[in-house]
Amino acid sequence: MPIKRWSIARQLFVLQVLVVTVLVAIGTAGAVLLARDDTEQAAVDQVVGIAQAVAHSPTVINAVTEANPSSILQPYTESVRHATNTNFIVVMAPDRTRFTHTTTSLIGKPFIGTIQPALEGGTVVETSVGTLGESVRTVVPVERDGRVIALVSVGITTRALNQKLLSRTPAVAVPTALALLIAAAGSWLLSRRLRRQTHGLGPAEMTRMYEYHDAVLHSVREGLVVADRTGRVTLVNDEGRRLLGLTGAPPVATPDAPAASLDTPVESLVMPSEIGELLASKTPVADAPVLAGDRVLVANQRVIRSEGQTVGTVLTLRDHTELRTLTGELDSVRGLTEALRAQAHEAANRLHTVLTMVELGRTEEALQLATAELAVAQQLTDQVVGAVSEPALAALLLGKSAQAAERGVQLVIDPSSRLTDSTPLPSRDLITVVGNLVDNALEAVTGTGPPREVTVLVVEAGGEVLVRVGDTGPGLPDGAFKRGWSTKTGDRGLGLALVKQVADRHGGRIDVTAGPGGGAVVTVILPVRV
Repeated sequence: MPIKRWSIARQLFVLQVLVVTVLVAIGTAGAVLLARDDTEQAAVDQVVGIAQAVAHSPTVINAVTEANPSSILQPYTESVRHATNTNFIVVMAPDRTRFTHTTTSLIGKPFIGTIQPALEGGTVVETSVGTLGESVRTVVPVERDGRVIALVSVGITTRALNQKLLSRTPAVAVPTALALLIAAAGSWLLSRRLRRQTHGLGPAEMTRMYEYHDAVLHSVREGLVVADRTGRVTLVNDEGRRLLGLTGAPPVATPDAPAASLDTPVESLVMPSEIGELLASKTPVADAPVLAGDRVLVANQRVIRSEGQTVGTVLTLRDHTELRTLTGELDSVRGLTEALRAQAHEAANRLHTVLTMVELGRTEEALQLATAELAVAQQLTDQVVGAVSEPALAALLLGKSAQAAERGVQLVIDPSSRLTDSTPLPSRDLITVVGNLVDNALEAVTGTGPPREVTVLVVEAGGEVLVRVGDTGPGLPDGAFKRGWSTKTGDRGLGLALVKQVADRHGGRIDVTAGPGGGAVVTVILPVRV
């Protein structure tokens, strides 16, 4: 397999083994050189000490002046040589003539080596080749009355030094082998762990996978938020930034870091409160509605676990704002359709009654019956249009009146309501607040005993728009304006949460009190900014 296709674990293992082997080899070579230098220096010190001891020996000083010094000196030097484990001890005349030698046939022949510094009273230390081969030797003078009368040379062959050095090999080889073994075992364990963590992927494969994932995270049309085990957000893709309206430095790609956006620090980003609470909860969530600014998002959260430990959470977000808007409009239209169908059925019954009465000749009673219903409908329309000239809100209230009538609920528009079409408050926000409060009130009173009544007050005064909706239902619990609460069993409510969102955006406030006859009265005050 080509080296470039090896996994990262294998490459790291081979690299570590090579590096450790080279380092151990260098260290071993240094240790051997140091040991060799120490051995040579010890040999020099040894031969110099022995040579000086022999040169100062009275036996040597007296024997060199005898007629046959070899007969005395040869046994003496050989006994000293054996006692000191040296290779040769030579006593010679100043003219290099040997009096002693390990090889007796060389006695009487000239000494091979440097002697001039010794003749001048000094000491010679050198490594040279003699009759016994290369050796570390020294030459010292034998003096009497300040005059050099002989020379003493003591030496140890290089072969002997090498044998002594080889005898120390286990002291160097064992730690070296142990170091290599430990390093190889550590490298193997590390590479095995790395292989398990990288799933045996090579650098090229990991690079391609990273590029693919980077492209997917940037191109996917769902928002992605990743948090670590502490709940700190570590990654937000482009769609997530857009959906959450996050502030901070946008991701910037560079030639050295093509996927810099994925590593862009997000500590400066301001996360919406509901998203932060969801991430901090570290609980799996499926298709949960959340609010982020003006958007209604559907969140799915998954907790990431590794080896039984929570290592982070992944949150995906889908934009359902338009879908929720369309759903609300569809519900309104469906309600209006049901109301119109009921009214058409009721109108058909009344028309049939009127025609029968005319046929019976009771024209006056038929006329009164026909005009009474029209008068009531016209009165409600005149009341709403007269109080609320904002067309969208007026149409909403008329539609809610029809829905309330269909449910058997009386929707009362407070006579004090006053709202012109010149108010700077956006119609969309007005419809959100009034529509959701009325819907919630209608749901609250549905199924309760009579009287079932919902009262609506919308008035603009003193630079504020006040919306007050009361009902005769069971009332509102604490936390009703949080995401997920609903009057409908099993429903995931967003209506009251949207009301709170509008109030927060305009810097308004919400008050919830108990009604005089029971139920709840919700008051929303929105400052009007011109």
